[in-house]
Amino acid sequence: MSRIVRQWKVLLLTAVVAVAALAIGGPYVYANFIAEDAPPPLSVALPGPGAAATGDTTAATANGTWKVSSGSQAGYRVKEVLNGQRVEAAGRTSDVTGTITIDSQSVTAGSFTVDLRTVASDSSMRDNQFRGRIMETSQYPNATLKLSNTVQLPSIPAVGAQVTGKASGELTLHGITKPVSFDVTAARTGAASFDIAATIPVVFADYSIANPSFAPMVTTEDSGVIEVLLKFTKG
Repeated sequence: MSRIVRQWKVLLLTAVVAVAALAIGGPYVYANFIAEDAPPPLSVALPGPGAAATGDTTAATANGTWKVSSGSQAGYRVKEVLNGQRVEAAGRTSDVTGTITIDSQSVTAGSFTVDLRTVASDSSMRDNQFRGRIMETSQYPNATLKLSNTVQLPSIPAVGAQVTGKASGELTLHGITKPVSFDVTAARTGAASFDIAATIPVVFADYSIANPSFAPMVTTEDSGVIEVLLKFTKG
């Protein structure tokens, strides 16, 4: 009888150790070997090696209205801690619309809308939380950005070249509008096309957005960033 009891104690102890190992090591295994890595930040494509900057580089060729076209993306990036394991989460959508107006070397107007209902990451659970208690997309389906000041570029880039500038605008998230300032990078990809990338820091509480933490498994910082890659065509 005592031998049987000892065997059961050994089995029970083994089970406890196994459960503890899973509780401690499971998140590490998931974060480092199972979960997909977050995609790299959105950015304009750099000119290829030896690419020549061709075409008319005068500002006059860029003057006019440019429309957001296919291939554009917008989304979020936030740092998470999964039971002590640091990971990075990102969600994106291609449902982006908008226009900008260029006059000489300046972007004189611009407005953009992102459909938050279609933002997706590598986790359906995270996406459900995003659309539900966090962003409440049934009530606030869109995020909008309207430029509030002229964006002065150092030059209108030639095809295959890029420039940087600073922008400011009014960002509306979760029904709340706040002023924002951010850096932009523009790359001319063709005579009638160019890309713009930007990263906008966001503090969740500023927009009455619930902290994305899902205690006790997942905790996040109190802020994140909005990433955009806008592909424009003229007309």
